[in-house]
Amino acid sequence: METNQFDEKAINALSVLLENFWILRADNPALYQMVREREKVLKRYVDEKMGFDLIVHQHFIKLEKIPVDAKNWMGIQTFQEPRDYAIFCCALAFTENRSVDEQFLLSDICEDIKDLYPGELPLDWTNYSHRKSLVRVIRQLENLSLLKVVEGEIDRFATDSEQEVLYETTIYARYFMRSYPKDLFSYETKDEILAGEWERHEADERRKRVYRKLIMSPVVHREHEDDPDFAYIRNFRNRLREDLEEHTNFRLEVFKNAAMLVADERKQGMTLFPDQKGITDVAMHAAAYVRSQESYQSDEMGRIRLSRIGLEELVDHVKECYGAGWSKRYREATTKTITDELTEMLKDWEMLERDSLTNGYMLKPLFGRTTGSYPHDFNGKEDVAIEQKQ
Repeated sequence: METNQFDEKAINALSVLLENFWILRADNPALYQMVREREKVLKRYVDEKMGFDLIVHQHFIKLEKIPVDAKNWMGIQTFQEPRDYAIFCCALAFTENRSVDEQFLLSDICEDIKDLYPGELPLDWTNYSHRKSLVRVIRQLENLSLLKVVEGEIDRFATDSEQEVLYETTIYARYFMRSYPKDLFSYETKDEILAGEWERHEADERRKRVYRKLIMSPVVHREHEDDPDFAYIRNFRNRLREDLEEHTNFRLEVFKNAAMLVADERKQGMTLFPDQKGITDVAMHAAAYVRSQESYQSDEMGRIRLSRIGLEELVDHVKECYGAGWSKRYREATTKTITDELTEMLKDWEMLERDSLTNGYMLKPLFGRTTGSYPHDFNGKEDVAIEQKQ
């Protein structure tokens, strides 16, 4: 039943659209139907506030989510090196040239990828590293439902380049790539592609930039004294808060140097901080320690600068204070191992970045917003509950 009201179903539908690349009717008919029933109000909202296109197809629904800035965490998490992405693009070119339900062998796509591959050094499927890249790519194509396995197992290809797998192309293969304002070959950099997105949103670019940042990123930091996007958030915080709370499952929090959307309760399908991983316990304890020590001084943007040695010293202090309650893995891990994992996790959540001038690190304002401490009756046992504080 269609409605013109942005009701609870519309809020949940928007959440599903934001959290998923697309909704396939064959896999999730109930979700597909829920979005279809709220199609009009959803299209109007995402276009007006974010400038996103909602594509409703008889086989799938897809919200085209274009970020303001490309972030490391936006990549395909299973890919490990640039070669994976290059092979992925070649594989997409292969699938787009195949008819729906057309069957082909793994050796067919291997040959086409070799011919299309743009690297200075050619691909060699006798090279184990190259085969592993292909396995990661094929797995991703399967996960996205661009390819369907008819017979065989791709993992065997990693150990034997003569292994065959029979695939067929799905209807979704030709819809994976989004359309661009102009010919893709006319762009030379990713920044040009992102800049081209705003040619059709010139009249209300600022509002849509702010909504995209708030919706798609863990945090919007004030990057400099006259940051126009952050100034917009501060000036219109009440209007933004009211609108976002009415149309999403989040509420807006605005501080001097950071703004973010916060979920008051966990909902299935959301990616939230903190999660159940042990490294987030380390991160929250590190934040609590930094906030308790006057020696850590922030600059006017709320950033704290640390060298690699300083970061490892911080980990040592935090482990000494809180490590008794960490999981066995982190109780026994070396300082270097913990520091490496911590920095990668904090970078993904935009709580830390590398300082290109000093090659050190900057802890960003979001880092200090969520801290962790033990209950008063903590007795040092493993897997103790963490008390989260905002």
